[in-house]
Amino acid sequence: MLTLYTFPHSRSLRATWMLEELGLEYRCEHVALDKGEGRSAAHLARHPDGKLPVLEDGALVLFESVAICRYLAERYGGEATLLPKDAAERAQVDQWLSFIVTELEQPLWNQAKHTFALPEERRVAAIIPTCAWEFERALKALERRYTGGEYLVGDAFSLADLFLTHTLQWAGSMKHRLPQALLDYRDHHGARPALARALEREKQAVC
Repeated sequence: MLTLYTFPHSRSLRATWMLEELGLEYRCEHVALDKGEGRSAAHLARHPDGKLPVLEDGALVLFESVAICRYLAERYGGEATLLPKDAAERAQVDQWLSFIVTELEQPLWNQAKHTFALPEERRVAAIIPTCAWEFERALKALERRYTGGEYLVGDAFSLADLFLTHTLQWAGSMKHRLPQALLDYRDHHGARPALARALEREKQAVC
């Protein structure tokens, strides 16, 4: 059986959401990063930097949310549309995934690191305005290509929509203002039943 190692309110939700979208059976294992479990020998054997998510599928151990979600789509996607069969549309999904994690998400992660994630003595408060400026710049770039449609690529929900919805939710939790069209997009996809199930699975895994 597939095993996914998770921590609530982290990037692991992307992989949990993906598993729920595909309707796969899996074990959801909580790793208490807040209690130092990420630095345990067992978890460092799964992820070299002790982070999450990590997926185990038999002998295969994968980290990084993009790699995990793409693998699940290719290996178990079947007729699901999360990774399009058409080569051009699949390339567009990859294009958006790259943009989301390297441009849109990056300043959010820097803001989080210098707000609470890094040890206090390593945080630099002066970087926070720059993070906000970088996010706004990336958001404007997104707006130049987002047409206001229901989906980023083609006519079905894909990995690009999953990652963008998660990132926009993250931005909202960090008090970034979003244009109405992207708020509507985020709220529409954020209401998917698979996401609600994923949130509950990660919550239950903590207990």
